[in-house]
Amino acid sequence: MALQLIEAYIPRKHLKQVDEKLRSFPLTSHWMSNESADRALVRMLAKTEDTEEVLNYLESVAHVTDGFEVILLPVQSYIQREVVEKDESDKQDEDKRMLERASRQELFMHIEGTSKTDMTYVLFVLLSAIVVTIGLAKNNPAVIIGGMVIAPLLGPVIGLAFGSILGDYSLVRRAIGTVACGIGLSLLISILFGLLQQAQMNTDEFELRTQVDLADMGVALASGAAGALSVMRRVPGSLVGVMVAVALLPPTVVAGMSLGTLRLADAGGASLLLLVNISSILLSAVIVFRLAGIRPVKYEEVQRARNSRKFALLFITVIVLLLLFAVLYSNHVQSPFWS
Repeated sequence: MALQLIEAYIPRKHLKQVDEKLRSFPLTSHWMSNESADRALVRMLAKTEDTEEVLNYLESVAHVTDGFEVILLPVQSYIQREVVEKDESDKQDEDKRMLERASRQELFMHIEGTSKTDMTYVLFVLLSAIVVTIGLAKNNPAVIIGGMVIAPLLGPVIGLAFGSILGDYSLVRRAIGTVACGIGLSLLISILFGLLQQAQMNTDEFELRTQVDLADMGVALASGAAGALSVMRRVPGSLVGVMVAVALLPPTVVAGMSLGTLRLADAGGASLLLLVNISSILLSAVIVFRLAGIRPVKYEEVQRARNSRKFALLFITVIVLLLLFAVLYSNHVQSPFWS
């Protein structure tokens, strides 16, 4: 049973009303202590799937009343004397927990932190782009995979989908900037490599990223869904991040290497693959977040999020369909239109 600890510092003049409401939630345990003359500290132990409801209430109260502070903490272990026999309802709870996710507040803090551009992000992008570029030039899949392991692209891409669902335009702008920074740095590294190498990149790994088919779109859709699920369940994202990096980093590097050697047809194919993958990842991630019930609390945020969700789904779906048409047209009608 996954548990989390909620600590709420509540002004005494609101303590009775707020505490009565808090006790109505499905809490595993509840404590109260005197923090100061003006505030009391209420500690609540709750199942992970129940914490969001409690946090939503505390957030709604904190927005209109000064003096509230709320902290969410993970619980590594919890020991109690009471032992309850498992019955059918316990089995139903276990089935429910299979679909549990972290609270919206916890997810926001995590995703916001992984969606910003800092020196660590820049260095990891540069290193991963260098490794993937060398791996493509040498036709070495192991080196390519090694570069994608360290590529920090999962966070900002999922942050873009998450911000779209919440209608948080600040997070959306930050995530777009971070994704653009990663793609731009990867392009720069690969273009410089192409200019310096001045060799024909005819390796199998290189050629694979200059063409697009429906299988590539399927991989990207699965990558986006897996990325969203891993973030919601707070599963370590290193392995899932490789899936997202597979869809984004190699096509970007191939496009840059092709531009550096003036192979415009290959650059066009790789760019189309990159656009297909980005759109597909965002579409599946937005759908997963929507199905998981990610939504804000305050009325104006709810209204904004509703409009944002509709626009995000419509816009990304249209882009995916247009790119799908371009893929089918270039593969089955005539030679690629950029050649």
